[in-house]
Amino acid sequence: KEVDTGKGKSEAIPIGAPAGERFRVLIADDDSVPREMLAFHLDRWGYDVTVTRDGTSAMDELRKPGAPPIAILDWMMPGLSGPEICRRIRESDRAMYIILLTVRRSKEDVVEGLQAGADDYLIKPFDKDELNARIQVGMRIVGLQRALAEKVKQLEGLTGTGQATNSEDGVPLV
Repeated sequence: KEVDTGKGKSEAIPIGAPAGERFRVLIADDDSVPREMLAFHLDRWGYDVTVTRDGTSAMDELRKPGAPPIAILDWMMPGLSGPEICRRIRESDRAMYIILLTVRRSKEDVVEGLQAGADDYLIKPFDKDELNARIQVGMRIVGLQRALAEKVKQLEGLTGTGQATNSEDGVPLV
């Protein structure tokens, strides 16, 4: 996708994985049936899938450098729950798109999950096409986050201060 930079030229905005790479997605679910179904569909759709069976293993994977930028988490798992993983990821300030995929369907559960830090919430059983569409939304958001982070680095390099500033008054932007 291209956007007008305001200087008479367009610039590509990365949507998804860098060229030649499969976009990485983590699945965390202690129930083998939905876990294997998710892994099957994501692999068929062209994603590079990392599968975990409990919340502790999921958190370990998400803390690694180069962790998948999208995580699909069950709510109730041994170790850490999906919402607890969401809270820990948000405390770390790591950019990641998180989908809670759970049997919990009350409005209170949806609100609790989103307030814990999930970006999206799907109820099992899920529609595979809806899940794929929501993952694509996550890819767009991750692509925009990456582009923004790159622009901030460029701005910091231009100012020579290591901090992006407003060119009119020198006030830090971040």
